[in-house]
Amino acid sequence: MSRFLPILLLFLLFVSCSRTSNAGLSDTEAETASVASPTPGTASLPEAKPDTELQKQFERIAADAKGKVGVYALLIETGAAAGLNADQHFPMQSVYKLPISMAVMQQVEAGKINLEEKAGVAKSDFVSPGQHSPIRDKYPNGTELSVKELIQYAISESDGTASDVLMNLAGGASKVQVYLTSIGADNINVLNSEKEMAQDWQVQYDNWASPEAAVSLLLKMRDWREWKANADDSEQLLTKFMAESLPGAKRLKGLLPPGTPVAHKTGTSGTRGGITAATNDIGVIALPNGKHIAIAVFVSDSRADEKTREGVIAKIAKAAWDKWNR
Repeated sequence: MSRFLPILLLFLLFVSCSRTSNAGLSDTEAETASVASPTPGTASLPEAKPDTELQKQFERIAADAKGKVGVYALLIETGAAAGLNADQHFPMQSVYKLPISMAVMQQVEAGKINLEEKAGVAKSDFVSPGQHSPIRDKYPNGTELSVKELIQYAISESDGTASDVLMNLAGGASKVQVYLTSIGADNINVLNSEKEMAQDWQVQYDNWASPEAAVSLLLKMRDWREWKANADDSEQLLTKFMAESLPGAKRLKGLLPPGTPVAHKTGTSGTRGGITAATNDIGVIALPNGKHIAIAVFVSDSRADEKTREGVIAKIAKAAWDKWNR
């Protein structure tokens, strides 16, 4: 674990400072700050310390999904980890809105895009009626939204139209992939738009990630701890929007104590022939003991109903919570 020690020490120092700085914040602000506490700096996965007992729990829980389940859970401060099919590929669905938004934010950081600049959203940009899009529903004739608003719609409300507009702003899927390669985000593939996924069931499988890679991506968000793209904006913009995310209340958060700070991004497919291609949730969970779990759970090609699929994700998150909140 020596290669990760300098980052880990910075992380612990920041967590200590963040607890002090959270004094006087509202409950919501304090929760967001607590979730956002992973360190600045380029980070690869720490040298894992496999937790075989927790892995066996994951295996037992996953059986209920009647499909393929991928998990990677990492206790960031210690390197304790447990996984299941952690290096295999799973369709991301809306989880991929996070790397797309990260690619846009990188261009904001580089001064190529301004968070407050307006982007047109035409009717031709709308995803299909069967896809989730509050923007389409609220502005049926099109509108203009700031880049910041588009990111908020994409992350907090999982808006498909917002995601496709952001992808275009980033330069298309190929540019998002170039960004991911540049930050060393291997085993994540962003190839198609939301519209393209709606046209062909199989296309969603081309936008994939491994659970381990998804957790690595979450850790790379720490690179923005000292980043200030706009003096009026939170340094933790994406983490803030993830903490405010509306979908997936019964997934990672489902069995955790009420009010637990969780910054997360879900992904959900449709169901065809009794099979649901993707029921996903990735995020960072703040534990009462001051530690943080970075976790990705992907449930793919499942024959179980929605309650069961979401229950599998919730039970896996709770198992990690129970084991590491000591």
